[in-house]
Amino acid sequence: MRYFSTRGQAEPRDFGGVLLAGLAEDGGLFMPESWPERSAAEWRALRDLPYAELAAQVMHPFVGETISLDVLRGLCERAYAGFNHPARVPMVQLDSGLWVQELFHGPTLAFKDMALQLLGQLFEHVLTERNETVTIVGATSGDTGSAAIEACRDRSRIKIAILHPEGRTSEVQRRQMTTVDASNVFNIAVDGTFDDCQDMVKGLFADTAFRGDMKLTAVNSINWARIAAQIPYYVAAALAMGAPDREVAFAVPTGNFGNVLAAWAARRMGLPVSKLIIGSNRNDILTRFLAANDMTAKGVAPSLSPSMDIQVSSNFERLLFELVDRDPTVTAQLMQDFRKTGHMPVPDAAWKKATALFQGLALSDAETSAAIRQIHDTTGYLADPHSAIGIAAGQAAKLPAPAPVIAMATAHPAKFPDAVEAATGIRPSLPPHLAHLMTGEERLTRAPNDLASVESLIRAFVGRNDQL
Repeated sequence: MRYFSTRGQAEPRDFGGVLLAGLAEDGGLFMPESWPERSAAEWRALRDLPYAELAAQVMHPFVGETISLDVLRGLCERAYAGFNHPARVPMVQLDSGLWVQELFHGPTLAFKDMALQLLGQLFEHVLTERNETVTIVGATSGDTGSAAIEACRDRSRIKIAILHPEGRTSEVQRRQMTTVDASNVFNIAVDGTFDDCQDMVKGLFADTAFRGDMKLTAVNSINWARIAAQIPYYVAAALAMGAPDREVAFAVPTGNFGNVLAAWAARRMGLPVSKLIIGSNRNDILTRFLAANDMTAKGVAPSLSPSMDIQVSSNFERLLFELVDRDPTVTAQLMQDFRKTGHMPVPDAAWKKATALFQGLALSDAETSAAIRQIHDTTGYLADPHSAIGIAAGQAAKLPAPAPVIAMATAHPAKFPDAVEAATGIRPSLPPHLAHLMTGEERLTRAPNDLASVESLIRAFVGRNDQL
């Protein structure tokens, strides 16, 4: 399997090359040259497999010759061994046609563990085979950072620097990053928004000399391996609901579009998915796009669901590439227009393709709080603000035909105890393995919203580590 940039000006790579490169040199995102499709019989053969085995089987066509199936199976088994539920991604029924798939049973209590625990294993394997080291840089709106740090801490071939927007994550999210005591981990609190942090990461990659000196790679969902590692849990959910002999719909709370893009990829591989339902908060650019082809970025507004406080959804570029029939010239021009003007003039034909499959719902903070309360009052289920938005989107879905709706529960409610308690009167407690969070010493460095300043900090961090 080879991969090409959505903007057409980067050297094609195999899976290992894409894993280590992260972002393409032309600023685009890597996509597989073709989509591996499975027959109904092949989907059925995956039923009842343990999750690690299922993940290896679903991912291997994307990995190709880089890693054998047997080795990939072992990496998956190690990645998911520490999850605290035997099913890894258990399903909970809320109503006759509404289910929740819980993706928060990993070490940092968020769905990002599903991909990043495996990425840590993949990086270690590929870097050891190539006798190389890398510096991972990432931006986080709350959950990616802690999951990436947990997956990469204390690994001798990896240094990891994570940028987060100061004051715009929950306290639990921040402390999951900053209380980690590992010499190869560097936390940077940026005076700005998540979009500012994400732009800064792209700026670091765009600085060719810095990228080469630091041997940069990415763990954000700009890295294709992140998307590939998220596809299996959609497969697991659909098979549990009767696929391929029955259609399903997915409701996904999303900000950066990576999670729902993995669901789209599962459908592209032949899984019978009738609708993809996007849940947004007050930062509703994706919902506005689906409702009226209004892809216009506005200022990022803080909300009860901070992981979705995003206006520039990086992974939308991958869907856009597909909507314009994989034309890299058109994709590059549309993305350049968006960066210059804050508005993307998506062609009408491409927009209509999107609305045939996707629909969206946006909730204000008050509506999010009401959704948390309503879900708990009617079902007894305690949902964090992000998961509640996804469940509410699933409840409001308009489907072309009856199909089970599976909402993604993306974070444990204890990650957002204040919001959950305000809505329900119940304060969720952290699991025992995270009890130290609220008393542990924090380690972070504050930085202005300035690329040169952040580059200097990362250079110094890498230099210190190289001397250890």
